[in-house]
Amino acid sequence: MTQDPTKIRNIAIIAHVDHGKTTLVDGLLKQSQTFRDNQAEMSQELIMDSGDQERERGITITAKITAVQHNDYRINIIDTPGHADFSGEVERTLNMADGCILIVDAQEGPMPQTKFVLTKALANELKPIVVINKIDKPGSRLKEVEDELADLFLELAVHEDQLHYPIYYAIGREGKAWKSAPDNAEADGDLEDIFDAIINEVPAPNVEADKPFQMLVTALSYDSFKGKYAIGRINRGSVKTGDPINVCKKDGSIVKAKAELLFMSRGISKFEVESGVAGDIIQITGLKDVQIGETVADINNPEALPILEVEAPTLQIYLGPNTSPFKGTEGEFTTGRQIGDRLQKELEINIGLRVQENGIGYLVSGRGELHLSVLIETMRREGYEFEVGRPQVVTIEKDGQTMEPLEELIIEVPAEHAGAVQMELGKRRATLKEQFVTSQGATKLIYELPTRALLGLRNVLITNTKGTVIMNSLTTGYQPLGPALNQLRNGVLIAFETGVATPYSLENAQERGFCYVGPGAKVYAGQVIGLNNRSDDLEINIVKEKHLTNIRSSSSDGIVHLTPHIELSLEECLDFIENDELLEVTPKNLRLRKRELDPNKRKRLKNS
Repeated sequence: MTQDPTKIRNIAIIAHVDHGKTTLVDGLLKQSQTFRDNQAEMSQELIMDSGDQERERGITITAKITAVQHNDYRINIIDTPGHADFSGEVERTLNMADGCILIVDAQEGPMPQTKFVLTKALANELKPIVVINKIDKPGSRLKEVEDELADLFLELAVHEDQLHYPIYYAIGREGKAWKSAPDNAEADGDLEDIFDAIINEVPAPNVEADKPFQMLVTALSYDSFKGKYAIGRINRGSVKTGDPINVCKKDGSIVKAKAELLFMSRGISKFEVESGVAGDIIQITGLKDVQIGETVADINNPEALPILEVEAPTLQIYLGPNTSPFKGTEGEFTTGRQIGDRLQKELEINIGLRVQENGIGYLVSGRGELHLSVLIETMRREGYEFEVGRPQVVTIEKDGQTMEPLEELIIEVPAEHAGAVQMELGKRRATLKEQFVTSQGATKLIYELPTRALLGLRNVLITNTKGTVIMNSLTTGYQPLGPALNQLRNGVLIAFETGVATPYSLENAQERGFCYVGPGAKVYAGQVIGLNNRSDDLEINIVKEKHLTNIRSSSSDGIVHLTPHIELSLEECLDFIENDELLEVTPKNLRLRKRELDPNKRKRLKNS
C-alpha cells in the first residue's frame, strides 16, 4: 500500500447500460494479479455485480468501489450503474474520481445514458479516456462511432482541454485492448495499454496533504461484525486508527466520534490499514450516525464540505401495509411501523430515494420504474408484505405553473415493426423528433414524450414487435403538465367471491379474456384475476365447482382444457395497474386487486 498521493489514481468507469463496464473491471482485476491463479474469481464473470438481483437481471444497481495495485501505483476503480434509474449512484460517486473511462459499444455508439454520464463526468472536471468496446461484433462501425463521439464531446465539453482524449479499442470479455484498431480481432492483447493510460493520462489527486483531515462520505456499507462503514475519498490531510474526529451533520450540528478502524479495498474484499492519506479512498468504522453527504473532519477543524446534491425524483409510488383479506399470512414483517423503519434504513444508502408519510403508508419517490421495482423486490425477498399503487409522475411548481418531467426516447426496431411502434406512441401523444435507417437496416426513432406516457410502454412494445424492440430513455427536463392520457388497457376480470380457483370456472373465465391465476390458486373477492377482452371490468366467479348429477353423457364428463395462465413479473404488474387498483406484494405471491374490494362501493365510486 502506498502512502504517496502522487502514486494514487482514482478513476470511474462510466457507460450506457450493457456496453461492458463491469466486464472491463473484471479484466483489470484479473490482470493486476489481485486474485491468486487458483481463486474462484479468476474463472468468474461479472465479479463486481455481487447482489442477487444484479446477477439475475445482468445489470449494475449500486456503484462499487474496488482497487488494484499496478507496479507502484494504487488504482481505485469506481464501477457505476448504466441505467438512468440509478443515476443517483453515478452522481454521488463521481466526486471521488479524477478521471473516467468512457466505454462505448462499437456497434451501438453513444446512447442516451452515455450522454448523461459523460455530462456529469465533464462537469466534475474528470479527465476522459475513451474505450470503444466489443470491436469483434459483426456490426462494428469504428469510424462512425469515433465521429459520433467527437460530436458528443463537442456538445458537452466544459472547456477545450476535454476535447482531447485518447481512444482505445477493446474486447472486454477477452481482456484485450489496443491503442489502435487491430486488423484482426483475434490478435493477441491484454489490458496493459489501459493501465498505462490510467497512470499517464489521469492526474494524481489534487489534494492538500499537510492540512487538517477532511472527507466527504459518499457511500455506506454494513456488516454484522464492524457495523457501519463510512466510505469516501480523503479531501485533505490524513487519518489514523483511533483518531478522534468530528462528523459535520446536514443540519449544521457537529457530533464527536472516533475512527475505530480503517480499511481499503483490494479486489472484492477489504483489508485493514493503520492510516489513510489525502487522495485515497478509505472506509472508516465507528461512525454510527453518519449519513451519505456528510463530512468527517479533524477534531479541531470541523469544516463541512458542500452536501451532495442529486437530481430530483421523477416517479413516486404509494407503499403501505397490506390490507387484503390474506394480510399477514405470507410475510414476516407486515406492520406500517416495520415498513417505515425499513424505508428509513434504505434512505441512508439510496441517495436518489425520497420517502414521506401518506395515511397509513408512505409515498416513495425515485428516478424511474426500475429504481422503485428493485427496492420493492429487495423488501419482498427480506420477508416484507405490503401493497403498492400505480406509479405517478412527480410534478414541480415553476413560475406558478405545474411542470411534469419530459423524456427523450430512442427506439430501434426492425423495419416491419416500425408502424406498430409509431401507432402506440401516437396514442401516448409522443412527438417524433427524428427517424432514420441504421447501417444494419433497422429503423431508429427518436421521440419526446412526458414520463407518464412511458408507463407500461415497454411491455406493449415487446408484445407488438415480437420481442425485437430496443428502447432507451433519458429525462431531459420539464414541460407544462398536459391533459390526462386515456386508459390504454382493457378492463379486468375480477373475482366475485373468496375461495380456490377451479378448472371448471377458469375455463369459463378464459372465454372472456386472459387469466393471471391458475387452478388451485387462492383468490379473494375484488382480486384482479385476468384481463377482459372488452374495455369494461367484469366480475366473474372462478371458485364455483361443477355440480355432480347422476346423468351420464359423453359431453358432460369431458376433460377441461385450459390455456396456461400468464404469470406477470413485478415490473409487468406495476405497468398493468390503474389508479383504482393496487398490487399486493408478499414473499410468496404478487396479487393484483381493486383498491375497493366491495363491488357495491366500487360502483358508487365509479358513478360519483
